[in-house]
Amino acid sequence: MLSIDEDLLAAEAIEDPYTYYGRLREEDPIHWNPLYETWVITRYDDVVWFLRHPELFSSEIFIRDPKPPYPPILDADQELFEVNKKYLSHWFIRRDSPDHIRMRKVVHPHFNPKYIEGRFRTLVQAVIKDLLAEVEARGQMDVLHDFATPLPVLVIAQWLGLPQRDREFIRQLSRNLLALDQENPDRNQSVHTAITTLVDYLNPLVDERITSPRDDLLSALAEGEKQGEMSRDEVLGNALLLLVAGHQTTINLIGNGTLALIRHPDQWERLKQDPSLMMRATEEILRYDSPVKRAPRIAAEDLEVGGKSIRKSERVLLVLSSANRDPRQFADPDTLDLSRSPNPHVSFGGGPHHCLGVNLAKLEGQEALKGLTQRFSPFGLETEKLEYQTLLNIRGLRSLPVSWH
Repeated sequence: MLSIDEDLLAAEAIEDPYTYYGRLREEDPIHWNPLYETWVITRYDDVVWFLRHPELFSSEIFIRDPKPPYPPILDADQELFEVNKKYLSHWFIRRDSPDHIRMRKVVHPHFNPKYIEGRFRTLVQAVIKDLLAEVEARGQMDVLHDFATPLPVLVIAQWLGLPQRDREFIRQLSRNLLALDQENPDRNQSVHTAITTLVDYLNPLVDERITSPRDDLLSALAEGEKQGEMSRDEVLGNALLLLVAGHQTTINLIGNGTLALIRHPDQWERLKQDPSLMMRATEEILRYDSPVKRAPRIAAEDLEVGGKSIRKSERVLLVLSSANRDPRQFADPDTLDLSRSPNPHVSFGGGPHHCLGVNLAKLEGQEALKGLTQRFSPFGLETEKLEYQTLLNIRGLRSLPVSWH
């Protein structure tokens, strides 16, 4: 009989999810968690199958989930929770087809690989050069605060077409939206404040783009409204999504990747000597310590999977980071191998909901790791204990203090 702490925000699940979910993967790969009232899916083949069948496992968690949130929220905040869900339910990643396809199509040209490469590679390289030049003489930095965060915030601001002077404002409010993924009972208050503040900020900018469009993502959303493809609430909801997803994944890709290379200095030196490995290295870092741990779904009908009976409207949690360490799919899965190929990791999901921003995240990750490894020898850690953010679906450090000589 499997004995495991069912609290998905317990220290062991946050600090070492690979051991925690590895036990589930080997002993109970389709596991019912009574605390969160969710099925926890941990094997690669199962996760991929679930991702590829959106007709059976819905992404509409804010619309279809009949159960109260867990961890619990304050009774007094129930109304706030419903208001928050209104905007979050408009995220195209939280909608099924045909709504998912309709909204995704509006912004798709701005995610085209050629568009991303042509518009952002040179910009990202220049930003990285400036950020590292600022800290090089100091001999130390916090990788997250000084490097991993400023880069994607600047890029997403330019991509959406937001004034650069608003970067810190955007970063803080986007971070506050992540409270939705936390355990504190009053989390809906900070989420609500962030949503209403950002909606008030974005509304006039959308009005402006409708009459005077530019070559940016906000103009694409505004054009979607103008053409009747999206409502104003959908435009605003997806602008919020792009602000959060547009930089949180990249921040933690850079943070987790830098830590992995610090802990494997031979791999750091390997990358330094052979930068042609950068693309494969980025894929391997995404597999080895993914910035996104889990993808939530809702069962759309009753079905039997792996001898378990999953009922309609039950929660399902697809553990991407566990699938990425499944020895049935990856040889030596707990080994960081920067030349690993093929590398069919699921860090960006899969199926129709495969992450639309994958090309930009990888570009930023490639250039960030290249910038660090080409300019510096392996960093030394300046802390004996690293702390991870207590978040359900995101894996990211609170800070990463390092030094070099």
